[in-house]
Amino acid sequence: MGNKIVQIQYYQSPFGELVVGSFEDKLCMCDWTDEKRRITIDRRIQKMLHAGYEVSSSDVIAKTIAQLDEYFARKRTVFDIPLLFVGTDFQKTVWQELLNIPYGKTLSYGALSQKLNNPKAIRAVASANGANPISILVPCHRVIGSDRKLIGYAGGLAAKRGLLELESNIQMVLF
Repeated sequence: MGNKIVQIQYYQSPFGELVVGSFEDKLCMCDWTDEKRRITIDRRIQKMLHAGYEVSSSDVIAKTIAQLDEYFARKRTVFDIPLLFVGTDFQKTVWQELLNIPYGKTLSYGALSQKLNNPKAIRAVASANGANPISILVPCHRVIGSDRKLIGYAGGLAAKRGLLELESNIQMVLF
């Protein structure tokens, strides 16, 4: 792994535990701990950054946690944390586009594919969305099915619904 370090801390959100990670003054991870893909994401981050994990804090982690607290208290709608995307070029393009979905709004996977000028790539876009290691700050929870149904979310559908309700201030019903 070399001697590079990804600093990590655990954060208890109202919808489940997150692991927050920083690498060289940038946030590279804010991801749900109770997650099937946790191993895949950890392996990708450690391999691509040639770094191991260490439970410790950093200025970026402290700032992220403070901003998450404000977000959950409905006092913050935009984050201003320096981000480090760790993934393929295609994944990075999708994650960058997610940053353009405004607080309180949703977009379908199909519409997201259109915005990326790749309308036939819905499955690939959905897969990249699912591989996003920076939940909440890179708002993959704002992507929903074209039928407006909540589908697929790393933190589980209850967390996705909770985040969307938090942002919209209305109760959502899952069928």
